[in-house]
Amino acid sequence: MAFFAQSRPVADGVFGRAFGFSFGDLFARYVAWNDQRVTRNELAKLSDRELDDIGLCRGDIATIVSAMR
Repeated sequence: MAFFAQSRPVADGVFGRAFGFSFGDLFARYVAWNDQRVTRNELAKLSDRELDDIGLCRGDIATIVSAMR
């Protein structure tokens, strides 16, 4: 039985660990923010009756969107 191990260095981002972020992190944050924005806008378009059908009220929209992280 053969065992092969290879370790790869961890990417520290463009600026290294000094700034604590990379462009990948920034892109992921932008994507998460955009998903929250789209969800908030779509839920805000629904009528009160439609929101009630899915078990929500207008006050729940902010809670739902903030829980998306």
